[in-house]
Amino acid sequence: MFPVRGPIWLAAALGVLAGVAPLRAQTPLAEARRGFTTHLVVQENGGHPAPEPPAGVFNLVHYPSPAGDLAAYVGVPPADGKKHPAILWLTGGFSNGVSALAWTPGPADNDQSATAFREAGIVMMYPSLRGGNDNPGHLESFFGEVDDVLAARAWLARQPGIDPARIYLGGHSTGGTLALLVAEIGGPFRAVFAFGPVFGPRGYGVGQLTYDLSVAKETELRAPFRWMAGIMVPTFVFEGTEAPGNIAALRALEKMPHPDALRFHAVDGMTHFSILQPMTRLIARKIVGDAGPAANIAFTPGEIEAAVQPPK
Repeated sequence: MFPVRGPIWLAAALGVLAGVAPLRAQTPLAEARRGFTTHLVVQENGGHPAPEPPAGVFNLVHYPSPAGDLAAYVGVPPADGKKHPAILWLTGGFSNGVSALAWTPGPADNDQSATAFREAGIVMMYPSLRGGNDNPGHLESFFGEVDDVLAARAWLARQPGIDPARIYLGGHSTGGTLALLVAEIGGPFRAVFAFGPVFGPRGYGVGQLTYDLSVAKETELRAPFRWMAGIMVPTFVFEGTEAPGNIAALRALEKMPHPDALRFHAVDGMTHFSILQPMTRLIARKIVGDAGPAANIAFTPGEIEAAVQPPK
């Protein structure tokens, strides 16, 4: 998918302003969502089953969510009797589905596969969401999908070979926006990494959204800027400073009151896409080394700069 340009985002931001997995605490977003039922004006789904993954790389599974059983690709943990770290990765786009992208690395300047985590020995889960592939339900544009991510995490935590205390969440573009909302609702991840999210859902253009835009609360409950106070786990927002990208959204979010657990990193010389390969490699190294009783992940400007330098 393509990122939001600054002027479009600004207009959208002004427009926004006029129980599956246990939560760590009752956050403002969780409280605001309580009892709310979204009204979809477009009932859209993918209609195509998830393709079979390569044997020995991923298993195609179905995890239970409030919408029904949803497809996902899950890596195979080593058969060594140990517990291993894992990450849920939310890809960009509006399909809510999974595809061969999971095992097909892209070029260095646009590698949306996040293969770096798998290469580092981290178990990966790519969950599809309601309405994606041939799943039950319909696309809800960042509402019910939050519940699906929590359900995927709860399922993964019960699997053999997975350390339930070391499950992370990452996402890019629309996946980054969804990851940020999951952090805001209090999702029990060890840390969250959101690449290129937007300020509010209207930033993607109203033509991409399936809910009733005339109801202000519908948009409010999907707007990351509104709920940052609820973030309690280490959460990192990344975006490249070069076009194309959503750097205006990162700058605006960073200026708003937010907890210490939320950190913003604008990465010079990178775009919405070229940032992915070098930064996922850096994050993977951080996850591998994050073996203590609590998350101990941070990023210095120097190590980010070093990570994105082209190889000599």
